[in-house]
Amino acid sequence: MARASENGGLAASDYKAVLGHFCSGVTVITAISADGPVGFSCQSFSSLSLDPPLICFCPARTSSTWPHIRESGQFCVNILAADQQGLCRQFAMSGADKFAGITWHPASNGAPRLEGAIASLTCALEREVDGGDHTIVIGRVIEAEVQSVRPPLLFHRSAFKQLAPEPDPRSSALMPLDTWRWG
Repeated sequence: MARASENGGLAASDYKAVLGHFCSGVTVITAISADGPVGFSCQSFSSLSLDPPLICFCPARTSSTWPHIRESGQFCVNILAADQQGLCRQFAMSGADKFAGITWHPASNGAPRLEGAIASLTCALEREVDGGDHTIVIGRVIEAEVQSVRPPLLFHRSAFKQLAPEPDPRSSALMPLDTWRWG
């Protein structure tokens, strides 16, 4: 069990180990900067509000890409498919041409919509909030599009994962969703 020390803080390694047990989807956040297309891999993405439609994600304060996206004021969230691990790794690298060999098309705001992503959200920067060693970015969704119905890329315990195959709906072992009790 990870516990706060007497000074109130958790060891970063303990905290990361616990959070690693939470499964997340994987996205690539993209924009067009003065120097061309920019982007980074991001698993700290979430929907925030339906009315108005808002999303959030949290780039590290040390990110060299986020300042270019911030300056643009608009971006695209590309939700990756299970077979896009290589794409995720490419956008996680520092100092490389992240768009080398990548096919993309401009979203309505000009931000790169990556070919092969299962869905995309075209957004405008709404605001930023201090989040410790990260920035909490809130984006207003302008457009949302499903591009392909395929399984998503997931990240769990420091590794890429995929959803398990769906069980046969004719199986008697399945309990109908309308009988579930949600907390």
